[in-house]
Amino acid sequence: MFPGRSFIQAKDERQKERSTYTLKNVRLETGFIYDDDNNITATKTALFSLKIEDGKIAAIHENRNIPGAIDAKGYLMLPAFKDMHIHLDKTFYGGPWRAKSPKNRSVKDMIAFEQQNLPEMLKTSTEKAERIIELLQSKGSYFARSHVNIEPTSKLQSLKNLQEALENKKNSFGAELVAFPQHGIYYTESAPIMKDAAQMGIDYIGGLDPNAIDGSVEKSLDFIVQLAVDYNKGIDIHLHEGGQGGLRAVEYLIEKVLENPVLKDKTYLSHCFVLANLEKTQQEAIAEQLAAAGIGIVSTIPFGRTIMPIPTLYKHGVKVSTGNDSIIDHWNTFGTGSVLQKANLMAQLYGYSSELNLSRALRIATGDILPLDQNGQQQWPKVHDAANVVLLDASCSAEAVARVPGIKSLIHQGRVIY
Repeated sequence: MFPGRSFIQAKDERQKERSTYTLKNVRLETGFIYDDDNNITATKTALFSLKIEDGKIAAIHENRNIPGAIDAKGYLMLPAFKDMHIHLDKTFYGGPWRAKSPKNRSVKDMIAFEQQNLPEMLKTSTEKAERIIELLQSKGSYFARSHVNIEPTSKLQSLKNLQEALENKKNSFGAELVAFPQHGIYYTESAPIMKDAAQMGIDYIGGLDPNAIDGSVEKSLDFIVQLAVDYNKGIDIHLHEGGQGGLRAVEYLIEKVLENPVLKDKTYLSHCFVLANLEKTQQEAIAEQLAAAGIGIVSTIPFGRTIMPIPTLYKHGVKVSTGNDSIIDHWNTFGTGSVLQKANLMAQLYGYSSELNLSRALRIATGDILPLDQNGQQQWPKVHDAANVVLLDASCSAEAVARVPGIKSLIHQGRVIY
């Protein structure tokens, strides 16, 4: 990518000597192309030069042949990606291949498995977390929200090990942490340890299936909400269960957030599969209530019989994000590390095959940042935006979502990482 010297050499020079440099031949989207019936048929792009300074985009110019500039070779620049649901603290990734055991069928089966295996896994969890972070970076992600086990087996050690990994990667990767009672708050004695974790640099209070695991929606959510309020944290709860228990959890959380407005826009339900099984009118009503309470949905975009109503959530203004969840661990054999692939999956599931819809699907991978607005006006990048970007071999964001090309470069806060 760098003329006259290797990519790695140039990267090292830039990072060691100065935090200011220029990129030339950067492809940016500039608008949509319309047919005679005013249908969007393609995306216009042009080449630009960008000055990066102190972690931000300091200037954007028409393309110039600036001496010493880094040549982006016409690759498309997009906002870097955010993985908003992952478990960096426990994985087989980075070690020998292991598929998921057929014995582990239910969440409670998994809890029993973890109680037996976590002590051994903790011995290498820092190193393996770093390997997953590197995988995410290679797929264009510069940031993650990671759930981290807080339970009587590992106590606070999983958190400490992950925090060590994140400290080692602090110059190249950003993260926020969810204290996750994987073994239940009351199913095991996790409540006291959760209170300790709330004082150890975490950002969100988590939970797990309050009815199915803890046996009481109200008791479990009351604890989570109070802990979040007491320590000024957000909330991000795993909700796998369906039926009346799952629906009651959604409705009760909405009630509690409305009672505690400080939690608005910082509360999330991960998975929330119960929404997929509601009638259309119920989905619309719940989506409207979620939006009013500022509760977001973090979906791994399941497919098969569980199809989440993501278009309905977007329609009502619910914040929707995605993540890889488990990558090659005892919960899930699969996982590529790419949230762009998640955007592709969403587009396929909901029939987003047009130029406009494909370009809109990118938002689930970027934290709602899109280069063009609905009318084709350029809204990203702007001067003073954080220099968190990816370069990839695609003509536009619609093609990037449809084809999921490989990442050519990741820049995090102005640093060339990959």
